[in-house]
Amino acid sequence: MDKFTPQRGAGVLCHISSLPNKYGIGSLGKEAYDFVDTLAKCGAKYWQILPLQQTGYGDSPYQSVSCTSGNPYFIDVVGLRKQGLIDNEELKDAERKLKNDIDYGDLYQSRYALLRRAFARFNIKDEGFVAFVESGAAEEYSLFMSLKSRYGGTFNTFPDAYKYNEHLAMTEFKNSVYRDEYCFWQFVQYQFNLQWQALKSYANSKGISIIGDIPLYVAYDSADVWSHPEFFKLDEDLNPTSVAGVPPDYFSKDGQLWGNPLYNWDAIKADGYNWWINRIAHASHMYDIVRIDHFRGLDRYYSIPAGAQTAREGEWLPGPGIELFEKAYERLGPLKIIAEDLGVIDEGVLKLLDESGFPSMKVMMFAFDGEEDNAYLPQNIDEHSVVYTGTHDNDTALGFMLKKTEEEFYSLKKELRAAIRYEGVYTPVVDRADAVRALVLCALNAKSSVAVIPVQDILCLDNWSRMNTPSTAEGNWKFRLTSQPNRNAMANFKNAIIRAGR
Repeated sequence: MDKFTPQRGAGVLCHISSLPNKYGIGSLGKEAYDFVDTLAKCGAKYWQILPLQQTGYGDSPYQSVSCTSGNPYFIDVVGLRKQGLIDNEELKDAERKLKNDIDYGDLYQSRYALLRRAFARFNIKDEGFVAFVESGAAEEYSLFMSLKSRYGGTFNTFPDAYKYNEHLAMTEFKNSVYRDEYCFWQFVQYQFNLQWQALKSYANSKGISIIGDIPLYVAYDSADVWSHPEFFKLDEDLNPTSVAGVPPDYFSKDGQLWGNPLYNWDAIKADGYNWWINRIAHASHMYDIVRIDHFRGLDRYYSIPAGAQTAREGEWLPGPGIELFEKAYERLGPLKIIAEDLGVIDEGVLKLLDESGFPSMKVMMFAFDGEEDNAYLPQNIDEHSVVYTGTHDNDTALGFMLKKTEEEFYSLKKELRAAIRYEGVYTPVVDRADAVRALVLCALNAKSSVAVIPVQDILCLDNWSRMNTPSTAEGNWKFRLTSQPNRNAMANFKNAIIRAGR
């Protein structure tokens, strides 16, 4: 397999939901284009986002109703007005006070009602829409969501003929009185795809490549599991027999119990890995570079018995390894993939990284523990990697600094000063805001081919702006900007990019 090393450059991590506008959540509208312009002006070459999929319970982009769906909340409502699908009064009613967080409860009640009004005015004989439906791109999703609208609950509570996705029953359902509901969900995905591809094309025209995520696992109550139960570890009643997570470690005495159903890799392999290859192909169409979350689970994965209350009891089992990517390479050609290899890494994961040729991730926030052999220190990072100050699962850089005691911060300052000296950079490191700037400079001046900085760290925001705290159910995925990033902060970022030769 060919080794993939992205073009040297800098990028910004900011999810679509975090963009500013007056409609309650970031969208694919004008503010997204303005954000692309902001990135282009400061010399960034990459925009990294989180999964674009429609979220399910908990509003996490890593728990989706379909791994090939687009989030209806991201559809630009102004764009719907321009198409004549909603009127000025309806657009005005969609406005919300611009604030730093997202009210998902309000969105669920109001946004789908607005989308349904738009659909009621849409010509379903539109040539582009007909071609989209006939392509089958949203077939499983639209059937699944139509059943959810009719019966509620999880798919294993549907009537048996629908629960088990019987072909004749599904054909009759699709052509019944629920045809309009089926077409509504097709319409939602059609609008999303039109808007997303236009935005991506614009970003590419400005020299910006999109880095997007594939979550390793899918949600149990999803079109993916419902339509292909044979590819997951389920019993005869379609209940999971084992679920995903990670074992106890330094950060969690009980481990992390994610609860996603595990793959039946034997069945997926017997099918030629087609389901997973199609997933990679879809992501490669949506994004310019694909980051696979929890990459280590493709070497070995942690299996927890269904019904367990914690992740303490479980076992490591073999994943597909390099064979999956060899089969994908045969069909798709060179793969532009970044491996999220954070967490417990063993020889098997390192071997898979080497065989695949994918760059790994380095996180500056993990570098300064006083150990000279720390893999995240600038002197220990090579070109074949992507470096971050932190990820969506971490404290912001300022939040990280503010948690340090005076003694801890004193030690950290010494290590930061040594790191920036190693990289030939000078910046004062006196207070915690200085330390954030130094951390950003460490990332930008590292040897890694790509350096990605969360927008919160460019703006030096503390933990009120943190995107996600793993193993917590409340308060996540809500961070929003109330305006385009501060000009002074972006000007400083531009100068830092230039000095780092990115």
